[in-house]
Amino acid sequence: MTNIAILTGGDSEERVISLKSGQVVREHLPKDRYRSFLIDIQKSDWHEIDSGTPIDKNDFSLTLGGEKIHFDCAFAALHGAPLEDGKMQGYFDMLGIPYTCCDGYVSALTMNKHNTKMQLAQFGTVPMAGSVLLRRGEPVDLEKINPLGMPLFVKPNTHGSSFGVTKVKTAEALLPAVGEAWRFDSEAVVESFLPGREFSNGVLRVNGAITVLPVTEIIPETEFFDFAAKYEGKSKEVTPADLSPELTQQCQSQSRFLYEALKCKGVVRFDYILVGDTFNFLEANTIPGISPPASCRSRRVRTDGNWACFFRC
Repeated sequence: MTNIAILTGGDSEERVISLKSGQVVREHLPKDRYRSFLIDIQKSDWHEIDSGTPIDKNDFSLTLGGEKIHFDCAFAALHGAPLEDGKMQGYFDMLGIPYTCCDGYVSALTMNKHNTKMQLAQFGTVPMAGSVLLRRGEPVDLEKINPLGMPLFVKPNTHGSSFGVTKVKTAEALLPAVGEAWRFDSEAVVESFLPGREFSNGVLRVNGAITVLPVTEIIPETEFFDFAAKYEGKSKEVTPADLSPELTQQCQSQSRFLYEALKCKGVVRFDYILVGDTFNFLEANTIPGISPPASCRSRRVRTDGNWACFFRC
């Protein structure tokens, strides 16, 4: 039987989402093929959740009932630090333990919204909102921000789940919004508002071939797709999205291109705003959240005879 370490928890505010994702993974892995263990990663405390037994970090093993358990694979269900930002992957690479997400470099790159945009800008074919990067402790340069217009969004640069994200409608609200973003990160991205519909599109490899999933439209009840819309049922997600065949093809082709251009692995979700007939790239999520099939309001992937559902995170 294959031993699977389901990595969950984490150090960021996204921890609560990670713990839910980890439970869903364990519930839906085929039990006749996999023996799975929920491993909570929080700072230096790494332990198996059910027993509280610590992980031996020398070889990432677990000793239960006198049995020393070595893991054949690490399943990535940990959003944010220290996995989605690439910190742990080098450790697993050195131990020779495979994992189900992008490698350390790609994870660190895609977790950084600004650097991802700079990486993609070289291709000249990926439409994106205009943006400005701000660093805590440095003056806020309004001359760079003003051309973005109003409204605009202020976001932590390396954080997910909409923590610290503010839609800014007036000049007076800008600095408080930047301060809110800096509560979660030392860098903030100020991004121009794109008036359009919001979509997401998942991509993964199946038997070595890239598979692009159906496109999903996000219809929030709130003013934008904030935490309440994502995790408290304040949104509607339509899959497949109500798009023409031409626009569906455009979105899926762009997602395939991004997956290859960023050298992604595992399941990755790309987020867009559709303005007119153009899908504008927002960000890449290399460890999307996972919800139970019964409550899933999003897209589903069938693997090993089971459904896994990926929602925004």
